[in-house]
Amino acid sequence: MSEIIDALNQLEKEKGISKDKIMEKIEASLLSACEKDFGKDAIIEVSMNRETGEIALFQKKTVVEEVENEDNEIALVQAKAMKDDAAVGDEIKFEIKTMEFGRIAAQKARSIIVQAIKEGERDAIYDHFVCKEKDIITGVVQRYVGNNISVSLDERTDAILSENEQVKGEYYKRGDRIKLYVVEVKKNQKGGFKIVVSRTHKDLVRKLFEREVAEVADGTVEIKSISREPGSRSKIAVWSNDPNVDPVGACVGLNGSRVNTIVDDLKGEKIDIINWDEDPAVFIENALSPSKVVSVDVDVDEKSAKVVVPDYQLSLAIGKEGQNARLAARLTGYKIDIKSESQAGLSKYDDDEIEFRLDDEYDEDGNYDDGYDEDNNYEDDNYDEGDN
Repeated sequence: MSEIIDALNQLEKEKGISKDKIMEKIEASLLSACEKDFGKDAIIEVSMNRETGEIALFQKKTVVEEVENEDNEIALVQAKAMKDDAAVGDEIKFEIKTMEFGRIAAQKARSIIVQAIKEGERDAIYDHFVCKEKDIITGVVQRYVGNNISVSLDERTDAILSENEQVKGEYYKRGDRIKLYVVEVKKNQKGGFKIVVSRTHKDLVRKLFEREVAEVADGTVEIKSISREPGSRSKIAVWSNDPNVDPVGACVGLNGSRVNTIVDDLKGEKIDIINWDEDPAVFIENALSPSKVVSVDVDVDEKSAKVVVPDYQLSLAIGKEGQNARLAARLTGYKIDIKSESQAGLSKYDDDEIEFRLDDEYDEDGNYDDGYDEDNNYEDDNYDEGDN
């Protein structure tokens, strides 16, 4: 059996698989095999020498005057032949040596070692990916499986990006690299495991900022909350623990370099970066950016707010199909009711909607250019006095 010990020592050294645990499995497996030959009532012990690998089989029987169960009883006459001072009620332990047992032992040992190698490798992979839980990994698209996408995470591990976790409008071809958020790594009943990944989870945005923005990674800038409509737009509220660090500016980067890198990773998803504030009224006002706000009336107990915006900013505050208001509500945790100054009875202007345009680029403060100057005049390089 020395070759088995050599193999176990090598496994322990190269793959970190415990030699003792494998030996325990070999003993348990042999014990199970022996029960078929010696009867279910037999008391069997299997011992594997930790140094030499030699395996010994022992059986225990109780000494009796008259044997009723041969599986676990031995006659006094037989017991005295094995042990001179044997008496009724004693327990006799004796070794069983058979050629058949030696053959079975070798087969079982080899089978268990092979299985242990597979389990050890699987556990090593599991341990590697469980450390990636709630983080980002990069995979390579392999193929579509129905509406799901098979993604290779390394040479031995694949994950399935389910249809529910895909961003509508994103399409991939074989070989494309894709960033994924690891939602969960969970074991199944068969001993394997499943890696649940997502492109729609809002924490994908958080982790991208942690990777791209050093101030977020080291905790100087905190991302207080995120609201997201995957593939379309996200809002994040940031706060700085250092008064000398502008949280929005840090996340945007020089000429938008940092945020634009993240936008690229999200395939063009727009991101509004706003200042978090402990005052809910100020926070809600910031969350409705890029719209200007006239007033915010907050009911803290009801977690609701009534917001008044300039007439010409109403469409901007609400957003296309209500998206800006909806994201602001999720970001702040408040139900937000938005009215124009005319609707609130505060304006001399009629309640007419004004057409507006949003540029795709960010300015240095992380805000969109809504097309108006400081005097609320619309600026467009393509506009002249002859246009209507």
